Amino acid sequence: MAVLSEHPAPASSHPQATSPHPIELDQLSHNYGTRQALDHLSFTVRPAEIFGLLGPNGSGKTTLFRILSTLMVPTGGHSRILGFDAATEPNRVRQQIGIVFQARSVDIKLTVQENLVHQGHLYGLSGSKLKARVREVLGRVALADRANDAVETLSGGMQRRVELAKGMIHSPSVLLLDEPSTGLDPGARRDLWQYLRMLRDEEGISILVTTHLMEEAEHCDRLAILSTGKLVGLGSPLELKSSIGGDMVIFEAKNDDAAQELSLRIRQRFRDTGPSVIGSTVRIERQQGHRFLTEVVEAFPGQIEGVSVSKPSLEDVFIQRTGHRFWTETQTTEEGK
Repeated sequence: MAVLSEHPAPASSHPQATSPHPIELDQLSHNYGTRQALDHLSFTVRPAEIFGLLGPNGSGKTTLFRILSTLMVPTGGHSRILGFDAATEPNRVRQQIGIVFQARSVDIKLTVQENLVHQGHLYGLSGSKLKARVREVLGRVALADRANDAVETLSGGMQRRVELAKGMIHSPSVLLLDEPSTGLDPGARRDLWQYLRMLRDEEGISILVTTHLMEEAEHCDRLAILSTGKLVGLGSPLELKSSIGGDMVIFEAKNDDAAQELSLRIRQRFRDTGPSVIGSTVRIERQQGHRFLTEVVEAFPGQIEGVSVSKPSLEDVFIQRTGHRFWTETQTTEEGK
């Protein structure tokens, strides 16, 4: 899928990588028995960018994250980080990546500094070099004044910043984050993205984030949109939304059958081949959406329960590429369990 434009990335402070792409997927596939979780994914992540994996539950995000984290070996294709194959060279990859999992990985009974020191030991750091790195990283995430506080006394947002600091302690070139804003309030979520942008701009780190939140995906430099293991969209949020063109006009009908009937009549009356029906709604991409909306309402009085017109969103992109909503009733039910 074509990407419309390139944005220059800031110079990285890390040593020259063995590959021009911090992350590269080449026909990456994975099966769980007869179910295909990843379907021949191919794309790259550029130096010093925030790259998002956007998709609902079951889209393949977690499987891909585990493969890139060297926790799982794919059944087909390759994933490379700085030129090292995640399946065949896991130790080399682990030296290059920092990981922040969705589940908490800090020891809340230890202090902030103790958590970072123990993490540093795992990467062979010690002595004055480790102490200096701990001070540097705590300064980066604005926790220097809380270094001697037990993690359990910190807010959820601060604990997430400790997780970030742990992932950064060994100066990785690539940072992998799985649903990083889970459990955070809006203010802490804003702070988290501020720190991620700082890491990108000031340290030249390439950051890959998995998310199912549209508003969070908007913060990424580029996105890969996944659906049932397939890549259905690739580009910046603006590029993806611009691919739709015009306005999104949505008509609400009484029920699913009425929506099908309304779609047919719109096609016949306006010679429009674009209407798509999702449940009880008819969705149409149209220039000058307000004018078209008025024409349809006047043409079919009593058949329309509600209307809306807006600029395209990432969810509109997902619907256009897949033919169904981002969240289905099954997914919503499973999420609530």
